[in-house]
Amino acid sequence: MTQTHDLSATRMAAAVRTREVSPVELTDHYLTRIERLNEQVGAYVTVTADRAREEARQAEKAVLDAADPADLPPLHGVPVPVKDLNMVSGVRMTFGSSVYSDLDGFADDHVVTLLRQAGSVLLGKTTTPEFGLPCYTESDVAPPARTPWDLSRSAGGSSGGAAAAVAAGLAPVAQGSDGGGSIRIPSSACGLFGLKPTRGRVSQGPVIPDLFGLSTNGPIARTVRDAALLLDVMAGHQPGDLYAAPPVEGTFAAYAERPPGRLRIARSLETAVPGAEVHPDCVAAYEAASELLEELGHEVVDLPPVLGADVVPHFVTLWGVMATVTPVAEESEHLLQPLTRWLRGLGEATTAPQLFQAHAALQGALRAAFPVMDEFDAILSPTLAQPPAPVGYFHDQEPAENFERQTKFTPFTAVYNISGQPAVSVPLHVNADGLPIGIMLAGRLGGEGTLISLSAQLEEARPWIGRKPDIWTA
Repeated sequence: MTQTHDLSATRMAAAVRTREVSPVELTDHYLTRIERLNEQVGAYVTVTADRAREEARQAEKAVLDAADPADLPPLHGVPVPVKDLNMVSGVRMTFGSSVYSDLDGFADDHVVTLLRQAGSVLLGKTTTPEFGLPCYTESDVAPPARTPWDLSRSAGGSSGGAAAAVAAGLAPVAQGSDGGGSIRIPSSACGLFGLKPTRGRVSQGPVIPDLFGLSTNGPIARTVRDAALLLDVMAGHQPGDLYAAPPVEGTFAAYAERPPGRLRIARSLETAVPGAEVHPDCVAAYEAASELLEELGHEVVDLPPVLGADVVPHFVTLWGVMATVTPVAEESEHLLQPLTRWLRGLGEATTAPQLFQAHAALQGALRAAFPVMDEFDAILSPTLAQPPAPVGYFHDQEPAENFERQTKFTPFTAVYNISGQPAVSVPLHVNADGLPIGIMLAGRLGGEGTLISLSAQLEEARPWIGRKPDIWTA
């Protein structure tokens, strides 16, 4: 039997405009599921139930009062959560940390403003690890975010709560952010489509500036079309942004309806992380995706290594400094998790010249690699080197071991945060244990449209929407 949360966000938005379903019905449905199931999956740290119901009532009134509901904004009445690294005025914000457990948001991030203007209803704030630093979501302010496909395993991070919410039917789509893989990692672990846009495509302002442009907001969704719709809403440059993406022709949603044509696609299992071994299940997903791309008429060629292990220490330098951006009073430092304290120690020990030298070295390596990568329309790899990890696999280790395990788990993702290229995780594969295994496609700068068209073609060829975890019907 079809349930309300079986509807895609695109279908929900259309059904609201044609008055087939009301925003109040949608919101009540999701709030009921969140109340029943959130403790199991750790998707939300804050649920804004009263606010959501009031926003839904206002959205419903607007539908009834509209002379032509077709003119309503694209997400009118559709419930959408916001990651707890993004500020919402008047809503509790924790940054995934006990240090900020009682902070009330004092402004809306630009992306929140755009979601509001698009007519969405705020369900709440999704869980994130402390300051968004790890690739798993196990904070001191909320239950661990778990993949709905196996509740003993992590949903990934740092947008782990967002992905868990969508995969468990606790949200139709979700806003996430990605500074080293934080949209693509949980999308792979939860069997979803996640898109990291080109640097500068979506504003990071105004609360947390990112000097080096590693991080960006982006969509997590069950379908390519839903992700494209959400990206259309979130995209846009704001005053004060340090980066701007190349302009796009038309809408991203239109690219989801457009065939990609015959593309030249490189593929690689090589990583720059020493000691990173790619699990056979991830290799199998990669090989199956390569074969499918060739069946669809694309040229697929092997790509020689373009980055060496020497880039890794430079990225660690940047990541340590990023860990220091969120201010923590000296008397509150004991509240930080061990990994956060360790990373902040690395950052605080880094001098300004060392920081800029590390950034220059990374950019130099990428500039040398771009002429090779630009020969291709897309680059294929596994999203992760391993299947979803057990809860505690990283968190229970001492900090240096924890961080090393993370780098070996996610050796493919951060390169595109450094380069600024768009990249997606596509849920094409499931292993023998029923765990989702994502494959990653990266595009040229400004090439989200090509990735969306290609991903939609893959989705049509190997539909994944029918695969649902047991909790989906709970």
